[in-house]
Amino acid sequence: MQVVIDILENELIEKYPDVLGILLRDQSTQKNIFWATDNYEHLGDSYRFNSEILPELITGEKGNVIMPRVHKDKILQLSRSKEMAEVFTPSWICNAQNNLVDNSWFGKEDVFNKEILKKNGTKSWETTKEKIVFPEGKTWQDYVRDTRLEISCGEAPYLVSRYDTTTGEFIKIENRIGILDRKLRVVNENLDSINEWLKAVETAYKNTYGFEWQGDSLLLAREALLITFIENFTYKFETEPSIETIQNIVRIISWNIWQMDGLKGVIPNSCKDEFIEISDFFETKTEIKKCKGCATQNIKFHNGIYCTIMDWDIEKPIKFISLLEK
Repeated sequence: MQVVIDILENELIEKYPDVLGILLRDQSTQKNIFWATDNYEHLGDSYRFNSEILPELITGEKGNVIMPRVHKDKILQLSRSKEMAEVFTPSWICNAQNNLVDNSWFGKEDVFNKEILKKNGTKSWETTKEKIVFPEGKTWQDYVRDTRLEISCGEAPYLVSRYDTTTGEFIKIENRIGILDRKLRVVNENLDSINEWLKAVETAYKNTYGFEWQGDSLLLAREALLITFIENFTYKFETEPSIETIQNIVRIISWNIWQMDGLKGVIPNSCKDEFIEISDFFETKTEIKKCKGCATQNIKFHNGIYCTIMDWDIEKPIKFISLLEK
């Protein structure tokens, strides 16, 4: 089982053909996700802000171009924090906040773990060893189907916790605290048939969402969800899942973890000024018409590309902002 935190794109291409291509897919534009950061432009024109992330740009000799924040240069970390407000949350905080949601859902505390203070002054948690017990009127299937979203997800530490994004410390499967990690734990505890397990895990993935602005972080988040699936399958059944099964999960991930400007509901930087020519008897003037949504800060009136996600109940794409009206 993989115990390193950096998922190498070269290994993905070699071991799981076609998977990297799906992980790079943007379902809203039917193109690839794009960099949406200037951090890589020194590598060439293909790495500019608006350039798509293509497999050949991050594999082969360029296989180490994208890496987790904890492995990035300290100066680059500070730059991203200043320019894009990129701040990664320690796992103990992710756990505490996820616990608050589960405290409400279960109607009691310390369901998955108990928060503790270590002797050295650091905060952590002790995992509950007993099988998770569900409250009257609720089942483990209800928990797996409960729809949850991580906004501005970065590398998705609230969804899956393979490693602490601030220290790089690897976290064992049984001690993980992410939203999806908890759903997978529940499935692992209640099902032993591979087919039934796969159906339940598919449901868990279909009801777990996240969006992110920057393309490199988005890819890392998607990869983390993929490897989390493979690790849990191997942990449960002591063998790796088939490539067909992996591709099915990756397709779900490509829809549910998407690139978006969270304030506008559109693909980042897709809103444009319109240039209108106005002619009279004497001259032609050009007026600039700003995006109405940007000008009024109204999410309904942007002229950019609105992001679509999959409504898995009807198997049809819907605009993300349509959910805000419900």
